[in-house]
Amino acid sequence: MHTYIALLRGINVGGAGALPMKELTALLHNLGCRDVRTYIQTGNAVFASPEPDGARLAAAIGAEIKSRRGFEPQVLLLTRAEFEQAMTANPFPEAQSDPQSLHLGFLAAEPPAPNLAGVERLRAASERWQLIGRVFYLCAPEGVGRSKLAAEVEKLLGVALTDRNWRTVQAIAEMILEI
Repeated sequence: MHTYIALLRGINVGGAGALPMKELTALLHNLGCRDVRTYIQTGNAVFASPEPDGARLAAAIGAEIKSRRGFEPQVLLLTRAEFEQAMTANPFPEAQSDPQSLHLGFLAAEPPAPNLAGVERLRAASERWQLIGRVFYLCAPEGVGRSKLAAEVEKLLGVALTDRNWRTVQAIAEMILEI
């Protein structure tokens, strides 16, 4: 069995993309997943699966949601090792004490031609950022909701991104230990 972390984008946000976590759990069980754990209503799941191909499993999850709910969210699937590496590589460990200000943007792929100069232009004086592989780290002490950089980073990187704050990352890490 392989341990996966599914990060679904646009689930249960602002009244769109309605998918109860009980239904997500049942859907994952129907796809052969076991030990399914979910965290909050915005599409975070940890589970074990016999499927060795994460891309194939992510596509199956998206297709199953579309057949049940009529929309197909972006499903980013990470292995346990990938998720743990993203946590370990955090370049702003001092920001962990304020978990709402520290965000990890998990990317669908490594950006082939990111506009890093544009990222830097949008950075507020209080913000710090770093791109490491398929993770965009952002420390936004004034709040990600106020950050012009957070609002535009996906466009500047040229790759789909789904963001989680450090509190959510920590909760997912705890769920991994339960599998």
